[in-house]
Amino acid sequence: MTEGHDVQALSDVDFHVYEAVAAQAVTSGAARLDGLTRACGLGEEEVRKSLSTLIEHGYVVPLGDEYGLGPHTFEVEY
Repeated sequence: MTEGHDVQALSDVDFHVYEAVAAQAVTSGAARLDGLTRACGLGEEEVRKSLSTLIEHGYVVPLGDEYGLGPHTFEVEY
């Protein structure tokens, strides 16, 4: 994980995927890849790449086959 959180290092796609993870995590406790691709309207490869970035920065944490929210310093509306 990168030290500190640099939101400016995230792309628009990363924010979109993060918002989808947040929405699914709030309702079901975690997000699944298939649900994220549907929610984002993106291809699996693009979602996986974004998840990697979000995990690297600590915003998302892998939970087996699912994803949850890591510590964060900004809010999202969904």
